[in-house]
Amino acid sequence: MSENKIKVVLIHGQNHKGSTYHIANILAESMMGETKEFFLPRDFGEFCLGCNTCFYQSETKCPHYEKLKPITAAMDEADIIILTSPVYVFHATGAMKAFLDHYGHRWMVHRPSEGMFHKQGVCICTAAGAGMKSTLKDMKDSMFFWGIGKYYGYGKRVAATRWEEVSPENKQKFQKDMKKLAQKLVTQKGHVTPGWKTKAMFLVMRKMQQKAFFPNDRSYWEERGWLSKKRPWL
Repeated sequence: MSENKIKVVLIHGQNHKGSTYHIANILAESMMGETKEFFLPRDFGEFCLGCNTCFYQSETKCPHYEKLKPITAAMDEADIIILTSPVYVFHATGAMKAFLDHYGHRWMVHRPSEGMFHKQGVCICTAAGAGMKSTLKDMKDSMFFWGIGKYYGYGKRVAATRWEEVSPENKQKFQKDMKKLAQKLVTQKGHVTPGWKTKAMFLVMRKMQQKAFFPNDRSYWEERGWLSKKRPWL
């Protein structure tokens, strides 16, 4: 693969290949890049134990660190992170929530990864009826607090429980939307900086690090110069 090609990681909050899966893959294929794909819980299905080891010590001490490592590496290497989930009782799947719980240490209040501020993200969900807004929020919250520079939400009512039952008109609409979004993502690659809300949140978290509850969080910020004038998006 050419290094100039966009790198995409797809993380599906389900094992089956339904409407959400197909829409996400239309997007990934439209970018014509290098794509890595993971399915939850097939590729990671552990629940966070609430042991706080990632906060007090290091994420490398998490009991599930080795199992999670391939997905973490793929996210760190990617230009675009795509999270998908069908609507389950008005929220993301339990598998997606369990996965996201393991990255609490990467939220801006703790130790955000500097590379996230230059990435783009997309959250995709579908439902036969309703619940898209709250399901997207489950995933978009993590994207925001990870510091991802630009991220988008795409939630659609498909009026079907199987992709084969989705109307041709809806499929055509999804195809058009995803190709348009793909073009935007590819064009913006290498030119991403976070918006004012992310920058403002970072500055609030910076202030909190002056009296950090977890000493290793403060050390992390100090080592990167974030408590002085350096910023992860510069």
